[in-house]
Amino acid sequence: MKLTLRISIVAAVMLAAARLVLSAQTSVDAAFARFWAAASPIEAAELVDPIVRSGAKFDAAFRELRKGRAYSIQKTGQVRLSNRTGDGVEHNFVLNVPETYDSTRAYQVRFQLHGGVMGRSDNRIVGAGTIGALAGAEQIYVIPYAWDAAPWWSDDQLLNLRGILDATKRLYNVDENRVVVSGVSDGGTGAYYVAMRDTTPFASFLPLNGFWMVLASDSLKVDGPLYGNNLRNKPLFIVNGGRDPLYPTDLVDPHVEHFRKNGVSLVYEPQPDAGHNTQWWPRVKDDYEAFVRDHPRNPLPDTLTWETSDAWEHNRAHWLIIDRLGTTPADAKSLTDLNEVSISPRPDFGVQSVGGRVIRVAEGSNAAAFGFKAGDALVRVNGETVSMSNDVAQTLSVIEPGSRVDLVVSRNNKPVELSGVYDPPIASYPPRKLFDRPDPSGRVDLVRQGNTVRATTRGVTAFTLLLSPDQFDFDKPVTVVANGRTVFSGRVQKDVRTLLKWAAADNDRTMLFGAELHVKLN
Repeated sequence: MKLTLRISIVAAVMLAAARLVLSAQTSVDAAFARFWAAASPIEAAELVDPIVRSGAKFDAAFRELRKGRAYSIQKTGQVRLSNRTGDGVEHNFVLNVPETYDSTRAYQVRFQLHGGVMGRSDNRIVGAGTIGALAGAEQIYVIPYAWDAAPWWSDDQLLNLRGILDATKRLYNVDENRVVVSGVSDGGTGAYYVAMRDTTPFASFLPLNGFWMVLASDSLKVDGPLYGNNLRNKPLFIVNGGRDPLYPTDLVDPHVEHFRKNGVSLVYEPQPDAGHNTQWWPRVKDDYEAFVRDHPRNPLPDTLTWETSDAWEHNRAHWLIIDRLGTTPADAKSLTDLNEVSISPRPDFGVQSVGGRVIRVAEGSNAAAFGFKAGDALVRVNGETVSMSNDVAQTLSVIEPGSRVDLVVSRNNKPVELSGVYDPPIASYPPRKLFDRPDPSGRVDLVRQGNTVRATTRGVTAFTLLLSPDQFDFDKPVTVVANGRTVFSGRVQKDVRTLLKWAAADNDRTMLFGAELHVKLN
């Protein structure tokens, strides 16, 4: 009798324990169900505490986040939606979803940015809202819209693209590591802008008939200082036409070569006979899609570089966040800067001109010895008419130094003959700055090897590393070396709240962070 009673008590205790476990698991499952149903990152962030209170353990939560939400049947074809960004601006956009969409598989996504931005005055959907002739591989195409008050090179559009991607991932099964930004003309220039300001969500950038130096124009009122060094994080696929009246290849080529020399991964396919159009698409399409296929995003890259002048926004690249700007005695003395273009020593004739029209003559120069004056326009060299589109120094640069030269200039609309010996001294010049940078900036370059991170910094006094179990071994110490000095060495604990915080913000199954490591350099 006593044995039977004892067995009954044990069974009852085991049953009660099983019910508690089941109840706890039910609570965790319900909390995650609400998390997956959230309509935005802000709403998801508000559901972090309920999951923590439900008793979710780190490893189980990590598996749940890696698995992601369950997707249901959604509309296919053209899906017209809108997005209100945090600054209160409403944006229309269209998703082109394959008719064969299968919610059980993850789809590649292409953002396609249109041209003609400054000619549009509002956010209306233009035309059919489809990808049209630029269709390629089966994927989800995102067609957003920009206009004169919200161009692609604005903070508002960065918020918009982020919001569109988040909304798309909540409705459709997106391959987070195959999301690209492409664009034509102004849209191509916009792709460069996004690459320099918000690299994290995207696998690659594909500017077509665009030109990044357009962004240096004061008339565009581009939001934020731009840092070409940030282009090193993702590969580029670039197409420009040789007969494009806006951005011909002879203008673009030197910049592409500058990218290559400074560590930017790229494929460049110039189209010698093309104008400012995409008639070349049938020839380029296969290479374009192969590039996208061959360059998936690495969500946790072992090397990163990021530069910013704002420690509150646009300060993150994947697992790196720049927290505070300022100088330290240990700052790297020099970092290769893609914003600087070296100028080789060259002859200095001593004249500054706009085309063939002289605007300044240096005192005591070779040009002054010839008798050049401000306002002169170079017309003839040794009896041959010259183009007014070329600078005076450029026109004369083909002449052998030491040669006697006969010139004709137009002065006050009258021809004036000048003669002399072309013998300009060789002068050295400082590097040319591509983009103005009125504000101080900070930069961090990272290289990870196992659990050791080596950082080279300039103008940064604090940064945060987001540590993922997919990248770091939490059972071993983590070491951070900044500018040759060990600034951290020790164990880092996984934290379920941190895991959920970044899962809510990123909405990304492949980029999950279990800890924040805050590094102070001063």
